[in-house]
Amino acid sequence: MTKRIRHILGLSGGKDSTALAVLLHKEIPELEYFFCDTHKELQETYEYLDRIKARLGIKIHYLSAERGFDHWLDVYGGVLPSPKMRWCTKQLKIKPLEDFVGEDEAVSYVGIRADENREGYVSTKLNIKPRFPFKERGLVKADIIKLLEDTGIGLPDYYRWRSRSGCYFCFFQRKYEWVMLAQEHPDLFAKAVEYEEKHKDGRTYTWTPGETLQEIIARKDEIIANHEKAMAKEKKATPNQPLAEALAAVLDEENEDLPCFACHL
Repeated sequence: MTKRIRHILGLSGGKDSTALAVLLHKEIPELEYFFCDTHKELQETYEYLDRIKARLGIKIHYLSAERGFDHWLDVYGGVLPSPKMRWCTKQLKIKPLEDFVGEDEAVSYVGIRADENREGYVSTKLNIKPRFPFKERGLVKADIIKLLEDTGIGLPDYYRWRSRSGCYFCFFQRKYEWVMLAQEHPDLFAKAVEYEEKHKDGRTYTWTPGETLQEIIARKDEIIANHEKAMAKEKKATPNQPLAEALAAVLDEENEDLPCFACHL
């Protein structure tokens, strides 16, 4: 008897994984969709997932780690996650995914585009095999945007001010995105500040190297002015570019660190 192979696709609340679901949901009817919920997400992310479910008529499995972010923050001695120590991805995204699959043979479909120079997360578990349909078909960013527009799903609302999905306090956020978080979700910004400041031993950690969130907000006018200049330059260079793409291009120039695929596709 042939062993059943599971087909899985992780949704992050971002455009690429969503477009991949659009591409594959009719081709692979048995495809299982999952979202690794850190419980530190923007409300807009949950709203976008609801839109995906409604438009495509699919079910999404919401996976959660047995222990949440605050538990692991204690385990790691209060050290906030960073590009060099991405313990949040490991504990809150990768482990729940691998627990979801267990020992089953599975093909994991990953939304990395043909115009991206990165491999993405490949499980160390031999029973989970990655596939990259966008790369296989030569699909680039413009194709992804068209897939989303054609279905009526469109882009997440947070793309007005943020170019990547993920936790509200993600350390990959650029200075402008922190300023806009404070404007769009002051309560969440205040919680992010708490994570920086409140440690039992009196130590202080920062989400952004060398600068606290309070220091970023103290110079928000300068950050916004610089961002607006960069946006004007980008629009002049590429006048027909959609606003979300112009924003992403400007923010990528500010910080070229590649985020974790599990959080941001």
